[in-house]
Amino acid sequence: MTKMTDKLRIMIIDDEPIVGKRLQRLFEKEGYCIKVFTEGTTAIGELEKRPFDIIITDLKMENIDGMKILDTAKRINSDTKVIIITGFAQTETADEALAKGAFDFIIKPFRIEDIKDVVRRACSERNK
Repeated sequence: MTKMTDKLRIMIIDDEPIVGKRLQRLFEKEGYCIKVFTEGTTAIGELEKRPFDIIITDLKMENIDGMKILDTAKRINSDTKVIIITGFAQTETADEALAKGAFDFIIKPFRIEDIKDVVRRACSERNK
């Protein structure tokens, strides 16, 4: 682990608490600083207070969905890498998310190695 990796902050937003807990354990072991939220309103409030390097967000949630999180994150800090995860995969939605600046679009259920690889790529992009 490099010092650069230790400083990276990841926000995880998923209305299924078990998803957030699993990802939190996974990425804390990798040396990242992790904040988990189960709903978008609180996450956006936190995002407006302090920057995050990477955001992993569910697409379909009550009140504020992943697209709203993506829009807000990019408005606050265009360098934030937003990774959208969803069980409701549609090509049009993925295309829209990527056009709006999402770093990647991952379909649930996903393999742990797949999400780790996407986060590593996002870190590499941030460090360029």
